[in-house]
Amino acid sequence: MPKINSLAPVFQAEAFHEGEIKKLSSENYKDKWKILMFYPADFTFVCPTELGEFADKYEEFKNLNTEVFSVSTDTAFVHKAWHDSSDTIKKIQYPMLADPTGKICKDFGTYIGEEGLSLRATFIIDSENLIKFYEIHDNSIGRNVNEILRKLKAAQYVSKNDGEVCPVNWEEGKDTLRPGLHLVGKL
Repeated sequence: MPKINSLAPVFQAEAFHEGEIKKLSSENYKDKWKILMFYPADFTFVCPTELGEFADKYEEFKNLNTEVFSVSTDTAFVHKAWHDSSDTIKKIQYPMLADPTGKICKDFGTYIGEEGLSLRATFIIDSENLIKFYEIHDNSIGRNVNEILRKLKAAQYVSKNDGEVCPVNWEEGKDTLRPGLHLVGKL
């Protein structure tokens, strides 16, 4: 199981992206932050609501030097078929990684062996390929994309502002803290 501030597993996979099936590697995104969004399967119920919301906010993620990847155990051909048949999925501009062997899911600890599917999980990985955040939960519970965006901004802020931390419910532009003895017992 990956750990916070450890190197993220390197992945190579086929992806449906920009109307084509391509081979992609995380090595090609070394200078970018990455969001890996694992989900159980195409043509399901909660998944398109999440993938569509990520699609709606994709420009915002890109403006933060971040690439979004969706990952399921479907093939790239299934991703294409879903893209061609769903107005929600047609909006997607980010790479849809295919993991039919479950290797990426296993490497990230999201694989459900008896089902051949992934748990619903989100990983934020910095430009040094270090895991800064992850959340894995039951497949019946959808994510909050705004909260993932907030956590990405917080992770990027503290990475650029050595010694500062983001308190509860921090939003971009709000006050941060610089931990020290002067704060002990005062918060």
